[in-house]
Amino acid sequence: MLPSQLLLHTAVFAVAVLQAFASDTFTAAVYEHAVILPDATNKPVSPDDALALMNKNMDVLEGAIKEAAQQGAHIIVTPEDGIYGWRFTREAIYPYLEDIPDPAVNWIPCTDPTRFARAPVQERLSCMARNNSIYVVANIGDKKPCNSSDPSCPSDGRYQYNTDVVFDPEGKLVARYHKYNLFMSESQFNYPKEPEAVTFETPFGKFGIFTCFDILFHEPAVVLVSELQVDTVLFPTAWMNVLPFLTAVEFHSAWAMGMGVNFLAANTHYTTMSMTGSGIYAPDGARTYYYNMKTEEGRLLVAKLDSHPRLSPASPPAVNWSSYALSVESFSLNDHEFGGLVFYDPFTFTELTEPEGNLTVCQKDLCCHLSYKMAGKKEDEVYVLGAFDGLHVVEGQYYLQICTLLKCKSTDLNTCGQPVEMAQTKFEMFSLSGTFGTNYVFPEVLYSGVQLAPGEFEVLNDGRLINKVRPTKPVVTVTLFGRWYEKD
Repeated sequence: MLPSQLLLHTAVFAVAVLQAFASDTFTAAVYEHAVILPDATNKPVSPDDALALMNKNMDVLEGAIKEAAQQGAHIIVTPEDGIYGWRFTREAIYPYLEDIPDPAVNWIPCTDPTRFARAPVQERLSCMARNNSIYVVANIGDKKPCNSSDPSCPSDGRYQYNTDVVFDPEGKLVARYHKYNLFMSESQFNYPKEPEAVTFETPFGKFGIFTCFDILFHEPAVVLVSELQVDTVLFPTAWMNVLPFLTAVEFHSAWAMGMGVNFLAANTHYTTMSMTGSGIYAPDGARTYYYNMKTEEGRLLVAKLDSHPRLSPASPPAVNWSSYALSVESFSLNDHEFGGLVFYDPFTFTELTEPEGNLTVCQKDLCCHLSYKMAGKKEDEVYVLGAFDGLHVVEGQYYLQICTLLKCKSTDLNTCGQPVEMAQTKFEMFSLSGTFGTNYVFPEVLYSGVQLAPGEFEVLNDGRLINKVRPTKPVVTVTLFGRWYEKD
């Protein structure tokens, strides 16, 4: 047989095997890890000391991986920074890095650890996957040498990347992703010259992967879903919660709904930096999630998902996010409009002065419409309808359009937009819509105590976010978070 025919035969056979073992559902796991951190230092430690610290974290992760496999999980996602933490300068992190090859090399580190440079972390992760017959997703650091022939080469002669790796149930390296959108504090890493769109096939769907801050940008996040049509996104993260819109569980759940994909989010757990919030999310809502700011405990989450959510009968319909809002005239405008800040963004607010009613508030091209009825407004609680249409410029620059019903921190209107976790007022109904200029809108409903509302709300195909049943808990915020990628 000619080499080309042999390759074709092999490819056809591989596809046939995948189809033969294809499943309509699969069991996913994520682990929120309370990371064991190194001592803060500007000087590099020895490679042995670096590995000792990483092994302590991998001991914990291995326990979670074994438990997930025993519960029938096919894949487990572990957090960003979950193996060595984040207390590093560029020089200090170097002993923790390994040279991670392109997955095209067809390598199983567990059975062939000396094929490339010393890589004890990759070897151990590979063995965790192989010994437990499970896909393992982890975040580690990659190092790549460079020289003066490369004008972008750093002065120390190497690139350092925040990197996700995926090992299949045989322990083979099947995916490697270099984080493209670095958070402002990640000076120890370089970003790749071009954004990477990393996917891989499994018997239970097509998977894509990116890291933390990447979720707020078109590349690679939207490319993976809208252009490459992945079924499930893997998301190692070290997410610092920012109320009222960017707590991990509410935004990640909303992103899965808005994009119509499964989303496996594994967060680090470090309450000093407001890091918590992991979950397994489907397009129709959260299957399971964890948010805990009270104790320093990790948590394993396991849940079943549809392998191809777009084909599921439960998949939400396509949404025209501005259809309803453009079809109605503005609800009653009033004299209660005022300005306020939400995460440094200047919102236009109007107060809900009555226990029920219809309100409109506008900013620039965005008008937000709200119909509502409270079940008994508490006298010491104030709610507002808010609109923001503009460029967010704090930890990065990106365009937003946001319509939100939110509880103020106190009866002082100057506190509207400040972080709030608790509420007492319940709503009998709400309907929120906006004249969005983008199709990328993420629906959020957050109850008192930073609790989600799975199954209690829906988005109609005309763009209205409404309650399906009478809300069972007091409302902190109901939000349509629009991300206008086209304007970036």
